[in-house]
Amino acid sequence: MESRSLQTTIFRIDPSRKMNRYYTLSVQPNLFGGHSLIRSWGRIGSGGQVKIDLHVDEVSARGALERLLKSKRNRGYSTNR
Repeated sequence: MESRSLQTTIFRIDPSRKMNRYYTLSVQPNLFGGHSLIRSWGRIGSGGQVKIDLHVDEVSARGALERLLKSKRNRGYSTNR
């Protein structure tokens, strides 16, 4: 099975609350034969923070990505800037 990188970025912008946030999720193969879910987030225009979660296979990494994406969308994030 060929591994493909998957990346999506969502935004939460609310000028009345001075909120300009981004959240990027990416699934990539790692050097240990598994896959990594890489999350980065912060204010738009800043370096932000990064967290890497290791998974044994691409299916579990994509499942984690989908769960996080659903959670963030429930909190007001969208693909529209």
